[in-house]
Amino acid sequence: MPSDHGVVLCDGCLARIRWAITAHGKRQAINADPDEEGNLAAYTDHTGTLRVRVLTTERDRLEGAEWQAMPHVATCPTPRPRLPRPTSRPGRRATHRPGSWRWAR
Repeated sequence: MPSDHGVVLCDGCLARIRWAITAHGKRQAINADPDEEGNLAAYTDHTGTLRVRVLTTERDRLEGAEWQAMPHVATCPTPRPRLPRPTSRPGRRATHRPGSWRWAR
């Protein structure tokens, strides 16, 4: 059973959550308490960072000191709206002057 270290409250629903790092290095909010219905395996690595991995058909069992967790977005009654992802190619300024071959500076 994990300790209460690192437990914070969700801004929307005030539930107890923890922030973990996924295998791809992204932050993910998970419910603070273990959940048998969860699809994540959570563990603390050697640096003290909470990490999660998805329980897949290939690795569907908990290993070592892992505990089963639920992603908070699956249970939050008031999730934050998703923001559009920034594009890798920012748009040009639309201030092209008619009859000119240059873009405005």
